[in-house]
Amino acid sequence: MLELARIQSDVVAGGGWPCSSAGGLVMGVARNNEELEAIQRLRYNIFTDELNAVFPDAVDGLDCDHYDTWCEHLMVKEIDTGRVVGTYRLLTPANAVKAGGYYSESEFDISSLAPVRNSLVEVGRSCIHADYRSGSVIMLLWSGVARRVHDYGARYVLGCASVSLRDDGVTAAEVWRAASKALQKTPELPVVVPRHRYPVERLDHTLPARVPPLIKGYLKLGATICGEPAWDPDFNTADFPVLLDMARMDTRYRRHFGLDRTPAMVS
Repeated sequence: MLELARIQSDVVAGGGWPCSSAGGLVMGVARNNEELEAIQRLRYNIFTDELNAVFPDAVDGLDCDHYDTWCEHLMVKEIDTGRVVGTYRLLTPANAVKAGGYYSESEFDISSLAPVRNSLVEVGRSCIHADYRSGSVIMLLWSGVARRVHDYGARYVLGCASVSLRDDGVTAAEVWRAASKALQKTPELPVVVPRHRYPVERLDHTLPARVPPLIKGYLKLGATICGEPAWDPDFNTADFPVLLDMARMDTRYRRHFGLDRTPAMVS
């Protein structure tokens, strides 16, 4: 693994989130097949156990797809055990061409993003072990995403924020209610269109629900939900398109992630 950052057990991560591991955590870029398989196994276990996701072509308990080959994979490990507890994958504009497009294009028409496509990095397949959802791992992963996107010389980050439909779509309806109000205030924002739209308007909007913490985190960074949700039957989720303009990231996070430094040369 190419190490990018670490936190020790007695150090508090930025933003006030403690490190849960007795030996601390290390975040970096996967560099071999063994590390990639550990990432794919974590994804498979979390997605099948918690989302009841279906992987008809899965082999040996691994979640892998065509895009994995073209992505750079971030991982967070426990320093003392080496256990992988969190991951994100990134797809650069150049590798998206080689892969035949972005993964998001299987769910959305993103033609409205054509003017910024050459500066658009896609993130996805994010997951965190249940023992590490208090904040330290996601902050490490976000710092890795910010650093790599900055090093690529890119400006925009596109991803899908998945909301489980195991509550019959109540949470998805709450997310869309908040997102649609924001879109009305920002008519200049490019809007992407779901290929298989999830019908949020059919849900009972009076039922109580909360916006999931991960989506709240994206919004705090400065990201926006830029369209209606798509239905992903394999994961049983409503997927919301999320777009972040790095130039408009919240100032606090820009400082925390060190985005004012000179970009590195990344192949």
